[in-house]
Amino acid sequence: GVSTTTRDGVAEIVMDAPPVNALTVAGWYELADALLAAGRDPEVGAVVLRAEGRGFNAGVDIKEMQSTEGHTALVGANRGCYAAFAAVYDCEVPVVAAVHGFCLGGGIGLVGNADIVVASQDAYFGLPEVDRGALGAATHLARLVPQHLMRAMVYTCRNVTADELHRHGSVLEVVPADELRDKAMEVAASIAAKDRYVIRRAKESLNGIDPVDVKRSYRYEQGFTFELNLTGAGDAHRDAFVAASKEAR
Repeated sequence: GVSTTTRDGVAEIVMDAPPVNALTVAGWYELADALLAAGRDPEVGAVVLRAEGRGFNAGVDIKEMQSTEGHTALVGANRGCYAAFAAVYDCEVPVVAAVHGFCLGGGIGLVGNADIVVASQDAYFGLPEVDRGALGAATHLARLVPQHLMRAMVYTCRNVTADELHRHGSVLEVVPADELRDKAMEVAASIAAKDRYVIRRAKESLNGIDPVDVKRSYRYEQGFTFELNLTGAGDAHRDAFVAASKEAR
């Protein structure tokens, strides 16, 4: 599930969905609600978004999608991801993402829309979408890496490390795993110490000068995901993924 704890002006939102934080449709909406609620709280000056378990986020729950009749889970996952990514962006205060382990697929959508990213030394980032017969979150990956690396990552499904992102300037700091939460809270606390009204206007103003409308851009990408599903490519790749994960067990 998703839990929120608020202390000293910082709301800490924690994702905990074993085994790999691949969120269900309900999970994405729950996360969206938590982010928007934290931003509306006048006592909150910044948000830390982090996760428990083996990694930060493994994207959508493909098993839920494949075990649900019809297209309801597919449409739900697309709309849920849209809501959660938008909530990071629309949260009225800055969001500090604290990333450990894997950050894949939907995780990229959350982190790309965050205001600040800190990561542990074991963190890695990628979009395996093409291998899953899907598309999406290149909008958000483009906020983390330069254009040509983003394209290479989409086409080849290769990952990048926290250190690589630190060199690009999109990850603020890379720390040992056991120091990640403290570092994220420290960065958030430095923001929460500022004038709450001014910080909210700062975020609103920065969103307003963004060269890309992240919501429209992501929705455009999703249209191609729906096309892949209409042609059967999505199902074929998701079925193969589910079969492979059963064999791995």
